[in-house]
Amino acid sequence: MAKRTSLPLLRCYRSGELPIEPVHHHQLRHSIRLVAGGVPEPGRVAGSLRAAYVALYRSQSIDSQRSSGVDDGRSSSAQHSQHHRSSRASSLKRSGYVGNDGTASIGSRKSNRSDGEDEDSLRQLLIELQKQVSVMSMNLSAKLDDLQRGDRHFETTVALCEIRTQLQELTKSVESCQTEVSEVKRDMVQIKHELDTVQQVKEEIEELREYVDRLEEHTHRRKLRLLEQGLTFFLTYAIFAAVLGMLQFGYNTGVINAPEVNIENFMKDVYKDRYGEDISEEFIQQLYSVAVSIFAIGGMLGGFSGGWMANRFGRKGGLLLNNVLGITGACLMGFTKMSHSYEILFLGRFIIGVNCGLNTSLVPMYISEIAPLNLRGGLGTVNQLAVTVGLLLSQVLGIEQILGTNDGWPVLLGLAICPALLQLILLPICPESPRYLLITKQWEEEARKALRRLRASNQVEEDIEEMRAEERAQQSESSISTIELICSPTLRAPLIIGIVMQLSQQFSGINAVFYYSTSLFMSSGLTEESAKFATIGIGAIMVVMTLVSIPLMDRTGRRTLHLYGLGGMFIFSIFITISFLIKASFSIVIPNKPICKTNTALR
Repeated sequence: MAKRTSLPLLRCYRSGELPIEPVHHHQLRHSIRLVAGGVPEPGRVAGSLRAAYVALYRSQSIDSQRSSGVDDGRSSSAQHSQHHRSSRASSLKRSGYVGNDGTASIGSRKSNRSDGEDEDSLRQLLIELQKQVSVMSMNLSAKLDDLQRGDRHFETTVALCEIRTQLQELTKSVESCQTEVSEVKRDMVQIKHELDTVQQVKEEIEELREYVDRLEEHTHRRKLRLLEQGLTFFLTYAIFAAVLGMLQFGYNTGVINAPEVNIENFMKDVYKDRYGEDISEEFIQQLYSVAVSIFAIGGMLGGFSGGWMANRFGRKGGLLLNNVLGITGACLMGFTKMSHSYEILFLGRFIIGVNCGLNTSLVPMYISEIAPLNLRGGLGTVNQLAVTVGLLLSQVLGIEQILGTNDGWPVLLGLAICPALLQLILLPICPESPRYLLITKQWEEEARKALRRLRASNQVEEDIEEMRAEERAQQSESSISTIELICSPTLRAPLIIGIVMQLSQQFSGINAVFYYSTSLFMSSGLTEESAKFATIGIGAIMVVMTLVSIPLMDRTGRRTLHLYGLGGMFIFSIFITISFLIKASFSIVIPNKPICKTNTALR
């Protein structure tokens, strides 16, 4: 407010526009004294100056009207002058510079000067006033500048606070960004490491592809060479000599079936001659069951010993030694009736069982190691073919027209010596397994000689290299115990698959058919002669299906053939069970001959 009231008046005064006349200087004197009195408030000084200025201006207007010679208005002018003076006095009273009695009250200083004071003193007062006003103006300007600077400083401080707050937020954002950048850097390092790993894997895959391509080309050339070679004469000869052991196994499995009645009659006669009384049907069935089952016990013992014998004496050496057991067991069985002792029969069956158990381990091992890679699958079925042929041969020879009589059954059992003698004659000419010579014995030159004889060619380097690779693979594998084999999660599944596959064959009931098929057919209503011919039919079907499986082995796969076989056995086992249930419900008896003569054996 001081700036708006005092500065315009000061500018008027400095420019010479202030209308000051000597006739009314007494009205301005109080204001000048007011300023000279040192009143500190600039607002009140400016108000006093304005009031004095207004009073002077109004009095000047009245004097000008007077000089115009308007006489008839004197009274009104006097009234107007009186009113103006009263207004001026009222104004000065309101300003606080004149008292109620009309006297000036500015500070403690009281003016006794007369109204006719000269103009010089007034000008001096005005000069002093001008100086004080100038000083006050400068002070006000300085204060205003200070205030403006303070305002600017305050605004700057506020702005700085805001900037500081923003900087703090920005710092937090930068720290967050730095954290994210660090995480991104770590991720980039990890990604780079993974990319390096992927690149390394790609390189390894490329190397594997090149290796596979080379291997495929090598295998293709090898297959072409093997197809050109095919089965050589000496390879065929060695395979035939080896599978005689499986023929022995099949023959002794089925030979006990056909002469069942004759063997039981022999046991009755021996028991009666020893103890002077007839043997009971239950006990005779138990003795016959021992003669049948002791063969399986010997086979189990021989099967466990096969691996040890193969590594100790070799594949060929093990087969040759095994023939000694075959000849011994066959002789004991053949002389059973002559010795008049069924214990000799039990011993012979046990020894021939050990022989057959060893054959089941040694023969497949020998054939797989001498056979070429492209013929290994087909030649593997030759083992089963020899088994079925042995079964069929024993069933054919066991009919009553040939050796199925009371006098012929010892010869039937003793004929087991023929495969053993034949193998003992043929096998020494055959070479030892090249794999056994190279890997087990480390006789590389002997292995080369054996391969040259089997392949009928001098190009055996690929076979040698293949066996070397197999040897390196075996050496890289750590040995594992049976407990570790069972507890290992990775090996448990293959172990279970292998066990289940073997159990599926053993629990299929085919062994019971081999041993008791004649009794089964007789209990179903067939005569003894018809039951033997039905048993021959079973053997013939097995031979035919084995021949059919040879070409299907590589076309359809082992798993598919095995599943189809299991499905067929499941279905026809149900049919066999239903037939026995029907027979038990309806007792069928042929006149003059009971059908269920051997039912006790089945029960």
